[in-house]
Amino acid sequence: MIKKVLIANRGEIAVRVIRSCREMVIRTVAVFSEADRSSQHVRFADEAYFIGPSPSNESYLVIDKIIEVAKVTKADAIHPGYGFLSENAEFSDRCKKEGIIFIGPSAYAISTMGNKITARETMINAGVPVVPGTKEAITDETKAEKTAIRVGLPVMIKASSGGGGKGMRMVKDKKDIKAGIRAAKSEAMASFGDDSVYIEKYIQGPHHIEFQILADQHGNAIHLCERECSVQRRHQKVIEESPSPFITEELREKMGEAAVAAALAVNYEGAGTIEFLVDKDRNYYFLEMNTRLQVEHPITEKVVGIDLVREQIRIASGEKLSHTQADIKQTGHAIECRIYAEDPDNNFMPSPGTIIHNTQPSGPGVRIDGYVYPGYKIPLFYDPMISKLITWAEDRPSAIQRMKRALNEYKITGVKTSITFLDRVMNNKEFAKGIYDTHFIDENFDELIGSSSDEKSEDEDIAIITAFFDYTEKLSKLQSIKTFQSNGGISPWKNFGRKKGVTRM
Repeated sequence: MIKKVLIANRGEIAVRVIRSCREMVIRTVAVFSEADRSSQHVRFADEAYFIGPSPSNESYLVIDKIIEVAKVTKADAIHPGYGFLSENAEFSDRCKKEGIIFIGPSAYAISTMGNKITARETMINAGVPVVPGTKEAITDETKAEKTAIRVGLPVMIKASSGGGGKGMRMVKDKKDIKAGIRAAKSEAMASFGDDSVYIEKYIQGPHHIEFQILADQHGNAIHLCERECSVQRRHQKVIEESPSPFITEELREKMGEAAVAAALAVNYEGAGTIEFLVDKDRNYYFLEMNTRLQVEHPITEKVVGIDLVREQIRIASGEKLSHTQADIKQTGHAIECRIYAEDPDNNFMPSPGTIIHNTQPSGPGVRIDGYVYPGYKIPLFYDPMISKLITWAEDRPSAIQRMKRALNEYKITGVKTSITFLDRVMNNKEFAKGIYDTHFIDENFDELIGSSSDEKSEDEDIAIITAFFDYTEKLSKLQSIKTFQSNGGISPWKNFGRKKGVTRM
C-alpha cells in the first residue's frame, strides 16, 4: 500500500498529481528549486523540500537529490509527472534499487521505447505498422542518400533520442540530403547528447493521433481510445481533442489493437501513449511511444471517466486493472487548449513576468489544470505553459462553443498569453469542420497570427484597466476597515455612498 508519494516535478502536473493523491488519502511530498519557492505545488503538498538552484540540471534533473529527499521523508513511491526524469531509465532503475516504487514503467521499457530506432525494430517484430525508412542509425551518408531516394522524397531525418521536434529535418531535394543529415545530427547531439539519426518517409497530409494505454503487472493491457493532436507548431502540440474527427470506428478498433500489442511487446506497466501518424488515406504508422503520462491526458479522462493518475498509483501498488477493454466507452467530446505565457503575434516568444490578474473560467463542462495565481512570477527556466483549459460537451460543436465561451472568460494580465490565438483557432472554419492536419497552423498562419493584433491589444488593455480598478477598490475598502474605530464603530459598508457627516444606525 502506497501511503506517501514524492512528486519529482513542478507546476501544473505536480498540482494534478497531488489532487489525486489527496482523494486517495495518500500524503504528498513536493520538491522545488529556487525559482519555485512560491509555486502552487509547494503550497499544496503536505511536505516540501528545496533541491537546488533554478536551472533544471541543478535541481529537477539531479537523481541523487530526488532520491535523498524520498529517503528523508520516507516516501513509498515517486511520481515523475512528465518531462524532466519521467522517461529516464536510469531514474526508474535507481528507484528500484533503493526500494522506492517508481510510478511508471520499468527501465527496460523506457530504454527500449525511448530510442526510436530500437522502438521501430520492436514494433516491426510485434506486427505494428511503421513508417518506411531505415532500420538502424545512419553511419554512411552516401548509403543514407540512396535509402532516401529508394524510400521516396520528401523524407524526414529524425534524432533517435529525445523529441519535441529537435534533431528533425524535412528534406525535399536530393541535393539537400547530406546537409540535412549533418544538421539533424548536430542538433541531436546538442539537445540529447546522442547524434544518432535515422530516415523516415514523409507522410503526406499527416494526422498525429495517439492512443492512451494502461497495463498492469499481471499481463493485462487496454487502450482508452484516441486523442487527435494535429494542431501543432514547430512539432509541438497546441490543441488536442477526443475523439478524433478524422478516424472511423473501424480504424479506431485496428489502431487500438495495435497500441495494446505495442505495450505488451515491452511488458509495459502503467500509463503510456502510443503515437501514430495517419495519412490522408487513413493508413496508420507507429511513430513513437511516450512512456509516461501525457500533457493532454485530461481529455481522455473526460470522455472515458477514468482518473489516470489514480490508475497509475493502483498499478504501481501491484493491483490489477480496474477496467477491461469492454468497459471502455467514449462519451461526448473533449478539447484541451494549452495556455502558454508567450506572444503568438511575435513568433510565439516566451513572455515571463509577474501575473497581475488571473480570472479563470468555470461553469458546466469546464476544467482548468494550472498553477499560477495573481502575484506569481513565471520563471525563465522552464516550459512557458501555465495551464491547460479543458471543455467537455455532448458533441464536438458544443465542445467547441463551450471552449469559445471559456476562452472569453479567461483573463490574464501582466504577461502575454496564447488565449487570443487559441480563440482564433476555435473560430476557424476548417477547424470547426474537423478538416485539418499537422500543417493547419502553417496553412492558416495569416488568419491565426496576424489579423487580430489590434483587437487583442484592445482586449488586453481593457482587462488591465479593469484589474487595476478592482485592485484600487480593494485597497480603498481595506483602508475603510482600518478606520472603522475612528468612525465611531459604524461599519464602512453602511457609510458607503452617504453624504459626509450623515450616518444611520
